[in-house]
Amino acid sequence: MLFVLEVVRNNPMLYLWLYPLHDDFAIFNVFRYLSFRMIYAAITAFLIVFFLAPPVIKKLQTLGLGQKIRSDGPQSHLGKSGTPTMGGMLILFSVLLATLLWADVSNYYVWLVLLAIVGFGLIGFVDDYIKILRGQSKGLSPLQKFVGQLGVAMGIGLFFYLSPAYSTELSVPFFKNFTPDLGAFYIPFAILVIVGCSNAVNLTDGLDGLAVGPVIISAMAYTVVAWAVGNRVVSEYLLIPHIEGAGELAILTASIIGSGLGFLWFNTYPASVFMGDVGSLPLGAALGTVAVVCKHELLLVLVGGVFVMEAVSVIFQVASFKSRGKRIFLMAPLHHHFEMKGWEEPKVVVRLWIIAIILGLLSISTLKLR
Repeated sequence: MLFVLEVVRNNPMLYLWLYPLHDDFAIFNVFRYLSFRMIYAAITAFLIVFFLAPPVIKKLQTLGLGQKIRSDGPQSHLGKSGTPTMGGMLILFSVLLATLLWADVSNYYVWLVLLAIVGFGLIGFVDDYIKILRGQSKGLSPLQKFVGQLGVAMGIGLFFYLSPAYSTELSVPFFKNFTPDLGAFYIPFAILVIVGCSNAVNLTDGLDGLAVGPVIISAMAYTVVAWAVGNRVVSEYLLIPHIEGAGELAILTASIIGSGLGFLWFNTYPASVFMGDVGSLPLGAALGTVAVVCKHELLLVLVGGVFVMEAVSVIFQVASFKSRGKRIFLMAPLHHHFEMKGWEEPKVVVRLWIIAIILGLLSISTLKLR
């Protein structure tokens, strides 16, 4: 993180540094195009992870930073014990650096999402580190994690509520004239979206490549959403809220796509490195915050349908066991239920990816179906 800040301080961002040169050199005019910067932000993030991952994985192995597998989970996972974890640091580093290089860093929406990434990333880092120190699969207590997440999300929610240029109205998918105004209740709603998405992604991160795949797909969908709401002509045509400056978030979501693809190269079955909470918590928070900025919070339920299914399976399982003494699923989260039914891990992962792709396509269609 300190290295990123040093790079930023000593090297003005590419957009702010190179675009002004377009008056003298026409080639730099390409930096005005969001599509150009999106593509190269994704490529930059991918290359950072792809080339840094091997030495980082080797270093994690040398330090003994291996995953501790819960004893009450599927027995087939016990062989994964010791696989390097905290690989999510690679994703965060590449997203931060690629975004700062290619986005307009004078845009405060960009910094707001980066704040969510850094804040939730620190919580995840502490959680992962405690697990390693204790030599077990439990780190921070649920209450400790929730308080930390609540603090970061509350700051973001308050910012939106106090911002005079921001609306507390909701954009409801499939409805063009139904935009309920939550008023002060928008603060807890925004907190719910950000914290809920963060934990849902965290719960999904239980199989090799399972979480990062839907994260990539969700980031693709919100790249389209961010571009659309940031473009006045497109947003007016689609009858969706226009958020001035939100288009720059497409650079950040493109960076998530690129870094996710780079990480998936090493996280695919059998994984050479695990993401850890340091990756899953901030990635979920980033998607939630982007959804809030773009005024498409409710769309997140469809875009991140796989995350919702995983989270709901845990909620129902716990509620059923405490109220009736019976379990609904063989094991929760949902992906473990399918494993217990005899599905091999790659089959579970790919099938949930397929569901995520279909839901992602459906979510994009809602921009027009109003």
